[in-house]
Amino acid sequence: MEIMIVDDHPLFREGLKTIVSRDKKYSVCAEAGSGREGLEMARKHRPDIMLVDISMPDKSGIQMIRELKEALPDTRFVIISMHSEADYIVEAFRAGATGYMVKESAAAQLLKGLDTVASGELFLDNALSQEVVFRLLQNNSDSPKGANDPYSSLTPREQEVMRMLAEGLSPKDVAKQLFISPKTVENHRTNLMKKLELKSTVELLRYAARLGLIDLETWAI
Repeated sequence: MEIMIVDDHPLFREGLKTIVSRDKKYSVCAEAGSGREGLEMARKHRPDIMLVDISMPDKSGIQMIRELKEALPDTRFVIISMHSEADYIVEAFRAGATGYMVKESAAAQLLKGLDTVASGELFLDNALSQEVVFRLLQNNSDSPKGANDPYSSLTPREQEVMRMLAEGLSPKDVAKQLFISPKTVENHRTNLMKKLELKSTVELLRYAARLGLIDLETWAI
């Protein structure tokens, strides 16, 4: 089976490749160091299984899975992340992930996880509580982003602006990166805040963190 790795840390990718190479039934067909590159490479190589980090500079792994799930219906997605909080795990499975493990478990759990998802089952490594996760999965009302959550109503550009603002970029910096005017950025910000029913930057940051777009610990709020 062909495996693709998406993580912005080259040394960690090398480590995963070394582990994958221990089992001859798996081979790494592609790797990417960013979300955008990951989307492009995934559509090109159409791997059987993707190993995806959540926190990347340009796009979260959870966003990637949502964007690829329909285009690659036969691909299985395994999140490998430093985050072990239930919110991240639940959102990953809701997005379409079939496995989740924390990075510190990868050396011991990766091949077992690949075998599990390759057989069509869900995988959650031993460091995480399956009981908590699956109880939360059955109760969408406690999550900020269930199937009918306003986040799904945001346009792709609004989602992009939201992520960049949550990462701390000013409207001017966002405008430069997206090649649009600061006024257009402000319009997007106004619209997305209204759709998400958020009233302040702090609420925006917390919401983005719960989606897995940013790590809230990097903000002193």
